[in-house]
Amino acid sequence: MRAAQYDRYGDPSVLYVGDAPMPGAGPGEVLVTVAASSVNQIDATARSGSARPATGFRFPKGTGVDFAGEVVAIGTGVVDLAPGDRVWGFLPGLPRARTAAAAEFVVSKRRHLAPAPTAIDLVDAAGLAMVGVTALVALRTYANLQPGGRLLVRGASGGVGTVAVQLAKAMGAHVTALTSGDTLDFVRSLGADAALDYHTHGPSSLGTFDAILDLTGTRLAAYRALLAPKGRMVTTATRGIPYILFSTIFGPRRVRAFVVSPRSELLADLAGFVDDGALKPVVDKVFPLEQIAAAHRAIADGGVRGKVVVTL
Repeated sequence: MRAAQYDRYGDPSVLYVGDAPMPGAGPGEVLVTVAASSVNQIDATARSGSARPATGFRFPKGTGVDFAGEVVAIGTGVVDLAPGDRVWGFLPGLPRARTAAAAEFVVSKRRHLAPAPTAIDLVDAAGLAMVGVTALVALRTYANLQPGGRLLVRGASGGVGTVAVQLAKAMGAHVTALTSGDTLDFVRSLGADAALDYHTHGPSSLGTFDAILDLTGTRLAAYRALLAPKGRMVTTATRGIPYILFSTIFGPRRVRAFVVSPRSELLADLAGFVDDGALKPVVDKVFPLEQIAAAHRAIADGGVRGKVVVTL
């Protein structure tokens, strides 16, 4: 089968499409023919070698964690899916095996996927699984966002941010989004009550919030000061870890971080938001698998609104 791979760590130019063995579904697993995958920051981190203690030095390696497609075969113990069913999901952890989700076929544990939303096609679904679950868990579990709560989203025009704005509105929150000046109207179109240019609106001009979702990892102390009593700040950026540890020790307004894991029940919840019309995927660019390097380069160049998707 065709699969996106790389033989050494480096910039996007190391990526190519190679031939890889056809996988099979073992016990509790599902074999999926992939309609599309997408590019996440975790893919770029693995490819660059920044996480080489975890990803190792055995090559070739595959890339891609998100996938959407149709079931080809099921392993023993899988009783609720059948060939032809539309599914979506994402692979856990850092991509480090010979093949990953950017391939013609992928094998997934049943607990890591779910029936895909019916209101969108599989290409759009592929850009939503990981960032959608990340936003859902951040807002619902870690930020404890409540109806009427005031939420600040930092980095609102990216993959997680575009989902978070929509989900927060569906949860009944008041959403203030920080983004670049050229994406203000775009973020407002997603439902943000206020969209502000982070270049001209610093923490001192923003007011108080019940929850803050930080997708940048910068100036955490300044933004934490905006939290109301018992407010919560959640970040997905690993460079904020030292301050996160500090905030856990000192004071009730803690900064929380987490690593999202694929769970079928979360993907099912996310599909419900999509099929109810409360959440729409935001796909900025679409590339064929043969242009996997260009897809990664688009992420590296910045300025992407939502997600970059790779089709097969």
